[in-house]
Amino acid sequence: MSDDRSEIFSRIKGALEPLPERTPLPDYARDLPLCTVHPDFPNAWELFAHKSKQVNGTPLKGLAELAKWLIADGQTHGYCDPALVDKVRALPEFNGITLETEFDRTRFDDFTFGITKAAGVIAETGTLILKDQSTSSRLGALAPWVHAAIVDEADVYPDVRTAIENFGDDPSIIWATGPSKTADVEGILIEGVHGPGIQIVCLDA
Repeated sequence: MSDDRSEIFSRIKGALEPLPERTPLPDYARDLPLCTVHPDFPNAWELFAHKSKQVNGTPLKGLAELAKWLIADGQTHGYCDPALVDKVRALPEFNGITLETEFDRTRFDDFTFGITKAAGVIAETGTLILKDQSTSSRLGALAPWVHAAIVDEADVYPDVRTAIENFGDDPSIIWATGPSKTADVEGILIEGVHGPGIQIVCLDA
């Protein structure tokens, strides 16, 4: 499977190489409408947490709170971004939690959670932003039932407009608003089908 996958992506890359530079992103008007139907909050993170809960997301503040949540839910073995693992392991709250820094696709059932870096979040909509350049393992973020994205306070964007302005040059960007959802079978909403069933966003505070 991995050889077939490599072959497919190699052909795609070869087909794109002779093309000129990517088409620039369109200009977005600064007066785009914003969602303002919500209570007032003291900062963008508190608004994000409010919006995230409305779409069944799980916002947490601080890595220690993440550890407590994982242990309480019985999630004690998972993947962690190598860039985060030393900081995470240094916390006494993570005692009893086993972390691996490589996501072995042949053992995907062994990983009950994945901890990766978030590129940002959008307070206006409760949306998580994941980018190729900052996501250490796409499988680590999308395959386990529980995904915990760690976000810096500087990357909490107030609205969609600001998030778009900070796209940068990343080739692939995912916006996830709460857990994975689908309702294309008889209009019944089901969570956790195409990705995590529990989406945590943890503010690295």
